[in-house]
Amino acid sequence: MHSSAIMKNSNLRLIIGIAILALFSFPARAEILKVVVNDTIQPISAEYIARAIDEARRRNDQAVLIEINTPGGLLSSTSLIMEKITASSVPVIVYVTPTGGHAGSAGIFILESADIAAMSPGTAAGAAHPVAFIGPVQLKQDDEMKRKVENDTAALMRSVTSKRGRNVESAESAVRESKSFTEQEALAGHLIDYVASSPEDLFRQMQGKSFKRFNGESASLNLTGQPVVTFDMTLKEHILDTLMEGDVAFLLLAIGALALYVEFNHPGAVIPGTVGVVFILLAAFALNVLPTRFAALGLILGAFVLFAAEAKFATHGVLTFGGIALLTLGGLLLIDSPIPEMRVHLLTALAVSIPFGLITAFLMTIALKARRNKVVTGAQGLVGETGVVQTALSPQGKVFVHGELWDAVASSALPTGQMVVVRRIDGLTLQVDPLGATPPTPLTSAPATL
Repeated sequence: MHSSAIMKNSNLRLIIGIAILALFSFPARAEILKVVVNDTIQPISAEYIARAIDEARRRNDQAVLIEINTPGGLLSSTSLIMEKITASSVPVIVYVTPTGGHAGSAGIFILESADIAAMSPGTAAGAAHPVAFIGPVQLKQDDEMKRKVENDTAALMRSVTSKRGRNVESAESAVRESKSFTEQEALAGHLIDYVASSPEDLFRQMQGKSFKRFNGESASLNLTGQPVVTFDMTLKEHILDTLMEGDVAFLLLAIGALALYVEFNHPGAVIPGTVGVVFILLAAFALNVLPTRFAALGLILGAFVLFAAEAKFATHGVLTFGGIALLTLGGLLLIDSPIPEMRVHLLTALAVSIPFGLITAFLMTIALKARRNKVVTGAQGLVGETGVVQTALSPQGKVFVHGELWDAVASSALPTGQMVVVRRIDGLTLQVDPLGATPPTPLTSAPATL
């Protein structure tokens, strides 16, 4: 009896141990992992989506739902996202939302690469022709380069649409002819699979219907009523995503440079130096991720040189205006992006450059004037000051200068009460002359004559 009870207790402990182990070994399962992309397509977007797909695979989720609303972005980041979606073992649904949203340029590539492509009513997708810009102006490419870029981009579009069994010709026209499609046009042209007013509506329409995976296999999903869990960005991704705006990066760079200049002219102030270093590092981090033209940084450096030259040579604003022009042009050229949302806008460049140029030139002028002023403190500050003879100088006596009584010597006898001017200081003795007297000229040796 006793041995039987012991065996039962052992079995009970074993069962409890296995249950606890299973509980901690298998993470809570989320049926649908939702990703929200309401921004330009850039390296942080690519990192966020890739991390979500990896997490969905790790958790064995049924699907990844990417809700997208984007004006477009970088082709390099788009390619990374497409590669991650097409290689995913978890089916990926791309849903253009909300109403008024747009899967522009890079967005339609991501839409066509998905296992399930869907759009909300009142949305659009397309206009994916590759472009190049210098600042706010579209760059006119030579015909050969234009054909190369266009053909390469069109081939990428054909590749994903054909694998997904969608309309290759219509998808390619979004690249070659910059066509854009409403949700109904995209559905009629077989560019997308569904038009749905909400994710729940989309899941109902998908119920029991098969779709083609990238490897050619057919699959189906039962997502109706399943829980949807939102996958958020990390704090690092949130910060970097904010820094990915060209306006923000340029503003950080300008403020950091100004703060460092203030610190250099007021050593020990600490706060301007700290702010300057932090802002410069944040700007450098952002510019390292963004497609930066480093020649533009040369223009910005040249602007600082002109600001400094204005303070030194006093050209009545000519060099300051030149510096403002260089700083504005450097800001406009700083980000080499195909879409306006990622570049520095003209209004931002002017709003930063004009005040920055005027403030910098003003501060440099004050600093140079302070360095050129004669010493007005200590013993040397007495040279040129006036005083009153307290005891007759014959030629030595006492004078009262700057509220103090000094030993003084004059080149000729001076009576008490005579106003004098300090010409030189010899130790603790002042060399003075009567006020209004012409300063003595240094003696020069003349040739001997016979």
